[in-house]
Amino acid sequence: MLIRTLAAFVMLTLSACTWVKPTEAGKKVTLVKAFNVKNCKNIGTTTSSVKAQLGSIERSPDKVRQELIALAQNQAADLGGDSIVALTDVEEGSMEFGIYRCSQ
Repeated sequence: MLIRTLAAFVMLTLSACTWVKPTEAGKKVTLVKAFNVKNCKNIGTTTSSVKAQLGSIERSPDKVRQELIALAQNQAADLGGDSIVALTDVEEGSMEFGIYRCSQ
């Protein structure tokens, strides 16, 4: 019984953790709405994916979304973008983003 309780506690604690962090360059990339990038150069798209579950325990939807955005920001920075637009909602730990360069 004690082992089950400890295992459940560990899983719940881990499900709240955020493992993906934006890089220094990724921190400069902004998540914006589509109307904000009308005059920007479209660089491409990226799909971010993270674990939405740890075993049978569902991770916090907010943490999953945060990590997906951080991954997209990092990818956009690597490609020379400064803005991202969410193209899809979070689905099974995955989300697609458009990457744009708005500054000259």
